[in-house]
Amino acid sequence: MLKRTLALTVGLTLSLSTLLAQAAETLKVSAIPDEAPTELLRKFKPLGEYLEKQLGMKVEFVPVSDYPAVVEALATDRIDMAWLGGFTFVQARLKTGNAIPLVQREQDAQFTSKFITADPAVKSLADLKGKSFAFGSVSSTSGSLMPRYFMLQDGIKPETWFSRVGYSGAHDATVAWVQAGKVDAGVLNASVWEKLVKAGKVDTDKVKVFATTPAYFDYNWTVRGNLDPALANKIKVAFLALDPANPEQKAILDLQAASRFIETKPENYKGIEEAARAADLLK
Repeated sequence: MLKRTLALTVGLTLSLSTLLAQAAETLKVSAIPDEAPTELLRKFKPLGEYLEKQLGMKVEFVPVSDYPAVVEALATDRIDMAWLGGFTFVQARLKTGNAIPLVQREQDAQFTSKFITADPAVKSLADLKGKSFAFGSVSSTSGSLMPRYFMLQDGIKPETWFSRVGYSGAHDATVAWVQAGKVDAGVLNASVWEKLVKAGKVDTDKVKVFATTPAYFDYNWTVRGNLDPALANKIKVAFLALDPANPEQKAILDLQAASRFIETKPENYKGIEEAARAADLLK
């Protein structure tokens, strides 16, 4: 009986050790759901395969339901790395105290948002007074926070300026709302707008850009603060090594809408934190 108990205990211990070892050998990655889930998976697949080769470990994509879920997953160590918007990074940094931004796309140092409409009479935000308007997710840097911040600086408070303010939940959904006439205008990130136009998914005879925000820092790849520093550095090196002159790697960069990746640091997002506090979105 004692031998069987010992054998069972040893077996359970070994099984637990095996499970822990397997977990440690898998890099769990997620992203803010700023586009449709199928699109996020399509964009990540070749990047995940590239990282597996560079890191020598399994890379698993973990989809989430909304923006706060990414922050919570990082804070509770359920994921190791995430593609975050600037505002989501600020939230993650404040919640965890040690989330580390590794890299950003070159254009993320000078990111903008596009205001769009299908109403030919709309030439500026002034023309939208009393009309309906759509942001993306309430936690989106480019689809909500920064456009709101710049509007407030111009004396426009969305909730009183527009007849109705809606949140589509994602950049591509905002375009769909405007194109279908569900709202009179909306705002989304410049990168997604350009991608949708290039893919022919926007009727540009109908939907037009009528304004662009000033530039700000936005997206980055962030790791949890207690991730092995050696692994974090290997991840950073892998991103920085992506070469647009290499056809296979250029395909990865193109899916990420990136010319190349560059290093980033927490200080780059102080302006976004200030904007969030000014908009009363951080307590």
